[in-house]
Amino acid sequence: MQQRSSCLWRWRVLLWSTLLLLSPLRATGHLFTIVEDGVSSEDGSGDPGLDQTVRGENWNPCLEGQDVFSTVKENSMIGELIAELNTELTANDVVWSLTGEDADWFFLERRSIRLNAPLDRVLDREVQGPVLMAALTCYEEDTVQSEYRIMVEILNENDNTPEFVESTIQPRSISELAEVKTVMFTVQATDADGDTIMYSIDQTSPDAAYFRVDLPNSGEVILAKPLDYETKTQLKITIYASEMNTVEKFNTSAILTVNILDGDDQYPQFLPCTPPSNDQSHRVCTNPVYTVNITEGEQDVLLDFSPGPINAVDGDRGLSSPLSYSILSGADNGRFVMDELTGEVRLMKEVENRLLTPTLRLRVMAYQRNDPRKYSVATVVVRVVAVNRFPPQFGRAEYRGFVTEGNSPASLVNTYGNTVLLLQIQDRDFSDGINPKMHYSLRSSSNHTEFYHITQEGLLIARTNQLRPSQKHSLKVVAVDLESGDMATALIKVEVLYEGQIGESQ
Repeated sequence: MQQRSSCLWRWRVLLWSTLLLLSPLRATGHLFTIVEDGVSSEDGSGDPGLDQTVRGENWNPCLEGQDVFSTVKENSMIGELIAELNTELTANDVVWSLTGEDADWFFLERRSIRLNAPLDRVLDREVQGPVLMAALTCYEEDTVQSEYRIMVEILNENDNTPEFVESTIQPRSISELAEVKTVMFTVQATDADGDTIMYSIDQTSPDAAYFRVDLPNSGEVILAKPLDYETKTQLKITIYASEMNTVEKFNTSAILTVNILDGDDQYPQFLPCTPPSNDQSHRVCTNPVYTVNITEGEQDVLLDFSPGPINAVDGDRGLSSPLSYSILSGADNGRFVMDELTGEVRLMKEVENRLLTPTLRLRVMAYQRNDPRKYSVATVVVRVVAVNRFPPQFGRAEYRGFVTEGNSPASLVNTYGNTVLLLQIQDRDFSDGINPKMHYSLRSSSNHTEFYHITQEGLLIARTNQLRPSQKHSLKVVAVDLESGDMATALIKVEVLYEGQIGESQ
């Protein structure tokens, strides 16, 4: 619409200029008087006797007008002089009037044409156009006797700031695989005054380091450093559009949002993901080792791994490409099979002798279905354990212990009869009732566990140099079967005695 309006104004100016060239009343930029039966001096030179208009009996004041070509600055105030005429505009029976499309921008005052721009109406070249056109018409007895053209060029002043073209500063999306040193997008701003615009990036913007503008007049924004969707999914920069060839250097700014699109540049990752360091700028995972216990002689069972289940995800979380699973090695002639879609592993054939085959090791792979070259490998450890028919049990649910005050950093805790307190698990899966794979520990939630330590033989040791007489402590001991994972618990109540004091009898 703006381009069409500009073309229309150029056409109007060309038409009026042509008419002026063809008219005997050509405007030259100087004011002159047209006379009937008389002579006047155009530039004021010549015979002094001719400086007054000679008026005959056929003198017609309507023929005293002239075409006007003048200029006025935009934003000029009301009353600004447009042209000073040599014509008497107050002759009897004659009426001079301003007519035409832009006549309301002028008013007559004696011999002057002045600008009519009240406070509520600003003369704006960018709104009104480059030229005001009107006519000075003379009426005699309501009949048009003559008409003179008025053309006033509106001189441009720098009164507008640049404005961004809205469509060029909308949020954008760029692939993280975009090539550095290439143009990512182009911004554009316009200036109603026609000033030359230059573009720059505010270096205080949070993500200014990712982009640059090499050619300030082009508006082309270039990628300055690689993008990484896994590190940053959105960037924000502030772009300035500034006048280049003006004193005022008016400018405007816009905050541009750039959304990063995930590209297929990451490999599958087995879960849980364990970063090798705390550096999150480069997301790299150390694949877990999946472990599981199977019982000697069992078969056709689904394996429950720790940490489990076996699961991998596409490293490009924004793409989440489908993955498939397979066993690379250790399948042992079909002893193990792996579900291609879910990653579940099933034991198909039994292990007959755990002493001959205590451990089995597999290497499993997760790969992208749409690009098998992108894959990751994890290790699976299968331990073969004895048949576990009976859970381990403590001899009693609660034990009593006594320790005498002293300066020793380590003293055995006794029980009734001044005998050493010994905690032992009974496991009926073993002929002698003793499971060599039991592991003892004190539950950290118990109070005062920092003063005690339990050995793997079931002996409780106290740091007597940190204890005080009459203190009573409750400790929870946990025994775990390292093969089966079965667990048993018991409570120990310990009393600190004075030196020479005898503990309670059972």
